[in-house]
Amino acid sequence: MRVSVSWLREYVDLPADLPTGDLEQALVDLGIEVESIVDLRETVTGPLVVGEVLEIEELTGFKKPIRFCRVDVGAANGTGEPQEIVCGARNFAVGDRVVVILPGGVLPGGFAIGARKTYGRNSHGMICSAKELGLGDDHSGIIVLPGDVGARPGDDARPVVGLDDVVVEMEITPDRGYALSVRGIARELSHALGVPFRDPADVPAPGATAEPAYPVEVRDPVGCDRFAARMVRGVDPGVPTPEWMRRRLTAAGVRSISLPVDITNYLMLELGQPMHAFDADRIAGTLVVRRAEPGEKLTTLDGVSRALAVEDLVICDDTGPVSLAAVMGGETSEVLATTTNVLFEAAHWDPATVGRTARRHKLFSEAAKRWERGVDPALPLVALERAVRLLTELAGGTAGAEVLDIDHVRPRTPVTLPVDLPSRRIGVSYPPQRVVELLEQVGCAVTRGVDRLGEDPGAVGTAAGAVEALSVTPPSWRPDLTDPADLVEEVVRLDGYDRVPSVLPTAPAGRGLTWQQRRRRTVARSLAERGYVEVLAPPFVAPETADQLGLPADDPRRPAVRLANPLSEEEPLLRTTLLGPLLGIVKRNVGRGQRDVAVYEIGAVFHPRPGAGAPPAMGVDRRPTDEEFAAADAVVPAQPRHVAVALTGDIEPAGWWGAGRAAGWADAVEAGRAVLDAAGIPADRVRVRAGQRAPWHPGRCAELLVDDVVVGHAGELHPAVVATLELPRRTSAMELDLDALPAAPAAVGPTISTFPPALIDVALVVDASVPAAEVRAALVEGAGALLEDVRLFDVYTSEQLGAGRKSLAYKLTFRAPDRTLAGEEAVAARDAAVARAAECVGATLRGA
Repeated sequence: MRVSVSWLREYVDLPADLPTGDLEQALVDLGIEVESIVDLRETVTGPLVVGEVLEIEELTGFKKPIRFCRVDVGAANGTGEPQEIVCGARNFAVGDRVVVILPGGVLPGGFAIGARKTYGRNSHGMICSAKELGLGDDHSGIIVLPGDVGARPGDDARPVVGLDDVVVEMEITPDRGYALSVRGIARELSHALGVPFRDPADVPAPGATAEPAYPVEVRDPVGCDRFAARMVRGVDPGVPTPEWMRRRLTAAGVRSISLPVDITNYLMLELGQPMHAFDADRIAGTLVVRRAEPGEKLTTLDGVSRALAVEDLVICDDTGPVSLAAVMGGETSEVLATTTNVLFEAAHWDPATVGRTARRHKLFSEAAKRWERGVDPALPLVALERAVRLLTELAGGTAGAEVLDIDHVRPRTPVTLPVDLPSRRIGVSYPPQRVVELLEQVGCAVTRGVDRLGEDPGAVGTAAGAVEALSVTPPSWRPDLTDPADLVEEVVRLDGYDRVPSVLPTAPAGRGLTWQQRRRRTVARSLAERGYVEVLAPPFVAPETADQLGLPADDPRRPAVRLANPLSEEEPLLRTTLLGPLLGIVKRNVGRGQRDVAVYEIGAVFHPRPGAGAPPAMGVDRRPTDEEFAAADAVVPAQPRHVAVALTGDIEPAGWWGAGRAAGWADAVEAGRAVLDAAGIPADRVRVRAGQRAPWHPGRCAELLVDDVVVGHAGELHPAVVATLELPRRTSAMELDLDALPAAPAAVGPTISTFPPALIDVALVVDASVPAAEVRAALVEGAGALLEDVRLFDVYTSEQLGAGRKSLAYKLTFRAPDRTLAGEEAVAARDAAVARAAECVGATLRGA
């Protein structure tokens, strides 16, 4: 929201010498974020004066028309002689008064003006256009001042063109739509500075007449609970928008279009009431306010043909939709340069409906921005009266005596507020009279009474066990005030946030990170140390993600939670697995030239609870009960936290030191082992076995088990998934449910033996389908207590071993805690280990 201070001064008595810093602080104290405050007097420095054109000489022989002018600038140039200036514009004549910047001046953007020779003549200064002065985008010609301007040649031109003003740009929060207007900001400043406020909407306006200004039918009184209209006939279409209005629109960032349209935009900025101007001669039949019908289209004022949704509110005539209600008008009824009969419309629309329509069509107009934040339903007749008066005063015409006003607006519901609630919630003493005074200052109607709440024996009360309560009816322009908490916020805001002490609570001793938080940090650090890069993917996915990952029809990851108001209609679901978004990140990086990618993410997935029903309605006036919390939690989707990795390319880069190594399914499995190790799960409780689960390759997928419970999967992705997602061949991934892991047991320090180890290598030949983890488990079981460590160091296949056979070589470390092992003891333990492997997995000693 941008507004000039001179406009604000019309409705609030700001001090004449109010510094810009104090103005900014006043707005900030009210909770309004100030983006910038620009003093327009400082945007153009140096001599900027009014000049009168005395002579014009047309220069020829150049690629474009050039004029050599003599301009009277009074005594501003120090000599009183006419100033010689070369100018390329052609929209002025001898006798016109123009805006001249003399040598030594600096235009916006740091463009310094000096005397120079150009087109064969000496030019001392510049005759300025609106764009050059930063007053607008018009660069088609220079500024020609009106004939009735009181300034004389040589006078400062800043007050004449509006460069003596201050423009404030503010960021308005979504809950305070009333502040998107001069009316709202002026009222706020009157509260902050304690100065009088004059409400521009506090003017008489004629009510509805028996004969409407135009026949209108409202078929959806929920989407449009008020619709008002008035007619002006016989308007002079050639009358331009007055300079004072164009100047204010430009300062607010609104482009001047035509007088009737500019009036609607001007009143939208001033009052906060968006309006629309129809060319009455281009409307056929009765106007109907309804929802769009399937297949209907509308070409809006921006020239875009839009396919309407059945939820869209539209204004129609006999030919079909002529306006996308509350968002943008249509081309077929817009005001043209020949329009003489204007129908002004001012209505009140449902904020939620307008917000959805604007997002659906990606059409965030200034009107829609205000409607979705809430507009005063009492404004339509006032806005129409102002619009009619402005148009008839500026462009002639006759205002119709008929007034249409279809009013279905419901009265505001009073809010009950315990008078001591602001003090109890904020920790600052607010006397009852002060609470009433501040709420009335906002515009609320306050009635004092007694409500036997029996809450707090220390609260302000009228009798034992009774607390005085206020019945507060918010004003029509504050739709955001619906609950006691909203009223408390207003009391605190107007009394001053600076009065609220900034006291940090003392943290109780012994509190810190939970063991789950510590586990997640340890897992993240472990993966990062192994070369994986952490990513944070949005949790939203498209409906086709499950098909892209090849999930079976009965896969529990297929049902997904659909968002009621998604950020994008293309991704309306919450993820049930981390792999979809994570693999999308891999694809994006590979597409941008990153050949070697290893990424990980720790985040929540979302599983719906079928048949859970709707959550209980919970207000903000009290803390929900434990039963209400439990009922709400039973509806909320299950949100376990997972960890996933994806990798492709080289896991070990090639160079002078060697050929490198490509990432494969074993690296994904090892990442899973690393996660379990970092989570504090002992190795003897972890098992890895072959498995099958989409989206992994059925022959290269491993299940990760803890205490014989599957907690994750790892391996190479299915070729069909790789092809669908356009990923490199052999892309691998791992996903593991962190919340499914048990708490880590207490760490026990290892027993360290001072006696030497006995090292024995064994090579076992097994079937190619036997997992190495099962062979290792058999060796550990058979070797007994003397086995200290077992490590796989080689996998070998050859024709001599036979088809479908492989050799696994293990390094066995034996050690006794109390003595030096004899060779016979180590050999016996080895033989026992080999025998157990033969019994469990059919292993034979290689070479035996």
